[in-house]
Amino acid sequence: MARIELRQVCKTLAEGRSGDKGVGLRDSAFGGFRGREKGFSIEGLDLEIPDGQVMAVLGPSGCGKSTLLRLIAGLLPADGGCILYDGKDMYEVPPSERKIGMVFQNYALYPNVDSRANVLSYFLFRRRTPELDREAQEKYRRTAELLGVELEKLMDRMPRSLSGGEQQRVAVARCITRDPRLFLLDEPFSNLDQKLRERYRSQLRVLLKEFSITTVYVTHDQVEALILADLIALMNEGRIEQVGSAKEIYEEPRSLFAADFINFEPETPSINLLDGGAVSSEFAGSTIGVRPEHIVLGEAPGRPSIEGRLVDVRSVPLRNISVLCVRAAGCEVYVRVQGEEGLRPGDSLRLSLARFHLFDKIGGLRIKSFA
Repeated sequence: MARIELRQVCKTLAEGRSGDKGVGLRDSAFGGFRGREKGFSIEGLDLEIPDGQVMAVLGPSGCGKSTLLRLIAGLLPADGGCILYDGKDMYEVPPSERKIGMVFQNYALYPNVDSRANVLSYFLFRRRTPELDREAQEKYRRTAELLGVELEKLMDRMPRSLSGGEQQRVAVARCITRDPRLFLLDEPFSNLDQKLRERYRSQLRVLLKEFSITTVYVTHDQVEALILADLIALMNEGRIEQVGSAKEIYEEPRSLFAADFINFEPETPSINLLDGGAVSSEFAGSTIGVRPEHIVLGEAPGRPSIEGRLVDVRSVPLRNISVLCVRAAGCEVYVRVQGEEGLRPGDSLRLSLARFHLFDKIGGLRIKSFA
């Protein structure tokens, strides 16, 4: 196990050259994130991954998640700042000596040996002893039991004969049969179908908890992050927007990006964004963010409200809810209500904001929350 710290880490990658060492020196400073057309840059990134916990690095495609993972692993050298394992700077320590287990999106299996040799490769490259053999077999048994990868059916097959999902399962099994202080996983279930993905990520959660291995898990899947992670590091354009539990980020988003990105309710948009001045002169010059479930129909004492006209009603019978689309405050506002409510398009509605956030219109940072 290990506590991982990133302090003022910088990395610049030239366009189309993700394996480059970058263009700066170790102590260089850069001018922030640069778009794809100008190259990619992480500047002054700070992050702490607590010992024994699972941190999901969550964010949209191209935000720097995989680059961050490779920096932690040492596969990419940082141009500035430092990366510490239990307080020790890893700058001079090669990946092979960091005691990490890593699973890539593209599997990275050894192509010339069978699945059994891939899964047990950590032990095969060490001097054999009876104790080591027993350890290898116990790790293999427990991995197969917890992860449920049905490894026996794959053991005698070569990687090239396996499907994408089977290769990914072997790669995950190889990672967890090692004796790492740190797991690094880059969307390991991306090539599995939905049913298998749901099964394996739940079982991986059990395994990670049992071994108490510090884990960094890169994903763009919010449900996956919610299931697997103790903490979520929300990433955007080469920077960490917010770190916290899923509940903390959802209920107290630090920025408009965090509020808009996190959405655990697929039936509705994540949040409604309204011009503050259109709701009340008190909020002029700011943006109001209110989630669909935090809007109530009718007047609510002490809460701001707006008048609107119902555009559409969509029923979700299995959850006994309806999603209303209301034209109000110059935009479409989505409201989640229980049951059918007997509403029809064209009805006039008064919407009260029971809970909402106030964001700075220029910087997008949260100013205040009203609960």
